[in-house]
Amino acid sequence: MLSDIEISRSTPLKPISEIAAGLGIQAGDIIPYGHYKAKVPLQYLDDEKIKISNLVLVTAVTPTKAGVGKTVTSVALSLGLNHIGKKAAVALREPSLGPCFGMKGGAAGGGYAQVLPMEEINLHFTGDFHAITCANNMIAALLDNYQYQNRNTPQALERIVWRRVLDVNDRSLRSIITGLGGNANGIPSEAGFDITPASEIMALLCLSEGLHDLQQRIERIVLGFTQDKKPFTVKDLGVAEAITVLLKDAIMPNLVQTTEHTAAFVHGGPFANIAHGCNSVLATKMALSCCDYVVTESGFGSDLGAEKFLDIKCRLTGLRPRATVIVVTSGALKLHGGVADADIAQPNLEALKDGLPNLQRHIQNMKGFGQSVVVSFNRFGYDTDEEVRYLEEWCGNEGVSFAVNAGFAKGGEGAADLARKVVAAIENNPSGDINFTYNLGDSISEKIEKIATRIYRAGAVTFSGPAQTKLKQFERLGWGNLPICIAKTQYSFTDDARRINAPEGFTLHIRDLVINAGAGFVVAVAGEIMRMPGLPADPQALRIKLVNGEIDGLS
Repeated sequence: MLSDIEISRSTPLKPISEIAAGLGIQAGDIIPYGHYKAKVPLQYLDDEKIKISNLVLVTAVTPTKAGVGKTVTSVALSLGLNHIGKKAAVALREPSLGPCFGMKGGAAGGGYAQVLPMEEINLHFTGDFHAITCANNMIAALLDNYQYQNRNTPQALERIVWRRVLDVNDRSLRSIITGLGGNANGIPSEAGFDITPASEIMALLCLSEGLHDLQQRIERIVLGFTQDKKPFTVKDLGVAEAITVLLKDAIMPNLVQTTEHTAAFVHGGPFANIAHGCNSVLATKMALSCCDYVVTESGFGSDLGAEKFLDIKCRLTGLRPRATVIVVTSGALKLHGGVADADIAQPNLEALKDGLPNLQRHIQNMKGFGQSVVVSFNRFGYDTDEEVRYLEEWCGNEGVSFAVNAGFAKGGEGAADLARKVVAAIENNPSGDINFTYNLGDSISEKIEKIATRIYRAGAVTFSGPAQTKLKQFERLGWGNLPICIAKTQYSFTDDARRINAPEGFTLHIRDLVINAGAGFVVAVAGEIMRMPGLPADPQALRIKLVNGEIDGLS
């Protein structure tokens, strides 16, 4: 079989104007970025169509370090839906350069289930990440200038909490000192960088419903605290309109296509382990405005991305998935069954059985939200018929549909069975109203404890001294009614990446709380999770290069 990049290059692309026309979008209205990418203006949002279109959420079991093929499944399902005669699109997040040059090498799907042009999507795309990075760091520069100009006055802030961002994995920038070199270079201060997908600008852009909403959210961003302990916001700094100007194009959804010319809206890119992990509300709604079925994904396992998709994105926007797909591989189950990562490609039915409590936990959680569940199995060449049959029978006993997804190798045809199972679920047993994990009226600590005990199955939650202080401060300042976004490892239900499968009764440790008043949630940082990743010992960047003018090393 051809490699991902060979398939990408061998696929003849249609002009993006043709893809837009198939959605009812006039060629003169799109904003092209070359021949095969475009931004779509917000005038094509259709509130009535959004209400009747079918949204499908794709999530997963707790993944291996290589993932479980959630993006491949999302793309393949959209292809499969079109293959069986439905009008479908896929709505995904944009890849981050950090992981592309670090662990993954790309995040545009794979095989015959990719979004294209793959290399451009994985690199600079339409510049959205750069706009978000610039907006974030422009605020930082203006804030530092405010401090400098007001030094030694009552107007100077007592404490700054706003951090810079960069779309690069760089552990050396987590904690830094700025303003060194004398008075002309500013005021020496402790500072640091997060990765761009963890930026509040990224989060609020992805949750915005339009330019006016975007500016209001920017105004609410908390930058620091005054000397009388009051929050100091972007509105107080007086630059919300200027920052909105930097994001006026970035807010528009990006339109591209798949290997079978299905429309793909790829927009926004918050990580699910350190942010809310969903593509933009506007892209999801744009796809729903143009199609009858829309497939969207949330990052990592359902304990992270899907919980935040439902408890944050759906709660704040009124979006409701009509079915949820949980992606699983035999390798992930064997890993949770105690097999070393290097050996998960070996046949091992007993280990697969031992790992099933992890899948069961994810199914139970999604059913608990009121979701109609379909399990999608990404089959690899090393999977045995016996393993597949056992898993299918097990899913039947759990009361969920099961389908083998062969979209990677066969495109839409290979995902047709999965598509039929999803359509059947929507037509015969659609998801009901969402049973949210917590009420907004609960205290911050109660909301965290409900996520920890109901979704993760923790026995208790502890808060560090600084986190306890912030709990009281955030409640006092009126942020107690906001949703919660827990930042934790993606490799475990716990805050310890080594605790695999489906542990219960453990203690979740909350190290810190961060207010994202503009995005509209409180971030609870659990365990040792970092908002600026580091590079691995063998980064993918070592394999990315130009060969005869073409990019090699992305996938």
